[in-house]
Amino acid sequence: MVSKLDFHHTENVCVPRRRFVQGLAMGSAIAALGLGSSSVLAAALRQQGQNVLRGNQFDLILGEQPVNFTGVSRKATTVNGSLPAPILRWREGEDITLRVTNMLLETSSIHWHGIILPSAMDGVPGIATGFNGIKPGETFMYKFPAIQSGTYWYHSHSGFQEQTGLYGAIVIDPKEPEPFSYDRDYVVMLSDWSDEDPNNIYAKLKKLSHYYNFNERTHSDLMAEIREKGAAKTWSDRKMWNQMRMSQRDLSDVTGYTYTHLMNGQTPADGWMGVFKRGEKIRLRFINGSAMTFFDVRIPGLKMTVVSADGQNVQPVSVDEFRIGVAETYDVIVEPKDDIAYTLFAQSIDRSGYARGTLTPDPALKAEIPEMDPVPNLTHGDMGMAHGMGHSMDHDMPMGAGEGMQMDHSQHNMPDSNPMMDHSKHNMDMNQMDHSQHNMGSMDAMPMNKASDMNDQLKPVKHAATEYGPHVDMRSDNPQYRLDDPGVGLRNNGRRVLTYADLKNLRTSFDMRDPDREIELHLTGNMVRYMWSINGVKFADAEPLRWKLGELIRITFVNDTMMNHPMHLHGMWSDLETGDNQYLPRKHTVVVQPGSRISYRVTVDAEGGWAYHCHLLYHMLGMFRKVEVSRG
Repeated sequence: MVSKLDFHHTENVCVPRRRFVQGLAMGSAIAALGLGSSSVLAAALRQQGQNVLRGNQFDLILGEQPVNFTGVSRKATTVNGSLPAPILRWREGEDITLRVTNMLLETSSIHWHGIILPSAMDGVPGIATGFNGIKPGETFMYKFPAIQSGTYWYHSHSGFQEQTGLYGAIVIDPKEPEPFSYDRDYVVMLSDWSDEDPNNIYAKLKKLSHYYNFNERTHSDLMAEIREKGAAKTWSDRKMWNQMRMSQRDLSDVTGYTYTHLMNGQTPADGWMGVFKRGEKIRLRFINGSAMTFFDVRIPGLKMTVVSADGQNVQPVSVDEFRIGVAETYDVIVEPKDDIAYTLFAQSIDRSGYARGTLTPDPALKAEIPEMDPVPNLTHGDMGMAHGMGHSMDHDMPMGAGEGMQMDHSQHNMPDSNPMMDHSKHNMDMNQMDHSQHNMGSMDAMPMNKASDMNDQLKPVKHAATEYGPHVDMRSDNPQYRLDDPGVGLRNNGRRVLTYADLKNLRTSFDMRDPDREIELHLTGNMVRYMWSINGVKFADAEPLRWKLGELIRITFVNDTMMNHPMHLHGMWSDLETGDNQYLPRKHTVVVQPGSRISYRVTVDAEGGWAYHCHLLYHMLGMFRKVEVSRG
């Protein structure tokens, strides 16, 4: 195994970590490869103006291109020779046709993330009705109407191709005038690139789950904590975490040790650039197209007005910063008052790297890049220990009030499945605890006029029998709704940070019925063995969730892990319960914070097979379900 040095070693190239994280300047990258103007790197330079395809008929070619972000030549998976893939600009109400030709040596696919369409067009092999992927040399024709507007994206749902570059933005222009005005419109695609083969990344995580984590606590952290809280309190806290054998900095599985974070395909060394004129209103369509990275986004010196979340208009809210989970989108409007440059700064949740760009009235002007915030620590609340409750690590072991329990890490590593994402190969017939057959309407009569009411009426959490065993090493005893919590690293930082509690749909809620039933799903895992599951059952062993066309279901997630999980339901909207049932924000991806619970309503209006999963690429293998919607 490669030692964890402060250098990235590959093919006899030794790049200092700081330069690796920031990437090479584009000119240096081109010189290093000796490539001409036809290369994808030169295309990336031209992409400062953004590569946009407009209309309702598209031909997309999936292939490989050489790239060099760090001084090392690697092959990327591209669309029409571009990384990111071209921005597709559609118009609401039009019929869209996309002919996708696969020139790769392996089966591929494209999923249209957040787009409401027939199951057969959804693009998930083995899940979408009748779709088994696009074989090498073949062309698949996607056809569906654009029945919505807003900011979305597309990506491969085969293997780890999304990690190697197969992702791009979708912008759907509305038929009716928008409820806000702007003068310029930019897509800001955030992503993470690694020179490593994704299969090797996954193999390392299976052997040592914290392989990429270089932000563990040190002696200087301990001394600072003693100065701040005193020796007795520090000792008590350290004792708890040590007994549980858990890290307060278990924030991200894959970090800047291997990732170079990109903004519109540009490394931090270059940075993407967008121009403006003073006084203009600029719409920035932020998309997190990463495989594994949560970003905290701010523009020092500029307020951002959030006007859309996951493609759906929301009541405008002014913020200094927002966290964007993997697969989420946020549209913001900014209005620079001065002829100066501003930095778009997107730091990773674990503070191991960042992506950046520049808004400027003059391409010769650049703004200062801010320092990253300190590495944050997880708290008791992030482990489901609110109100002094403990976090049960073993149901057979007693626990004192507020005291964590030891975790059993002595058992050997147990691989869960082949790391390829062709779901047609998975067995769907084995047993799983399926809450969809039980009415769990503990909140059915809850008015929830305020978010705080949601926690006041909670019943004690229950864990299924399938959650006990070597495949699950954590269970939250007292998970709370934390809709007004900006999350670890953003609390009390002196900036106005967006939370889910701030999101209110611009129009009244779409389905005002009471839910017919509730499904409670627990997000589970064993971090040491790097095994992820739902209700303690991995995807390969799970029965599908079976829903009936026309019913209204409340989904309640309980996160029994220390990690954020962005949960994505294909084909149907998720109406997030934020405490105001009149204006539920409509999302396609919902982040479930560590040790918390969250609920949303799903109007089951799309027949067929649908994928339902955590959008962290290396969690998806186990934390995944198939949803079958039928008329019966």
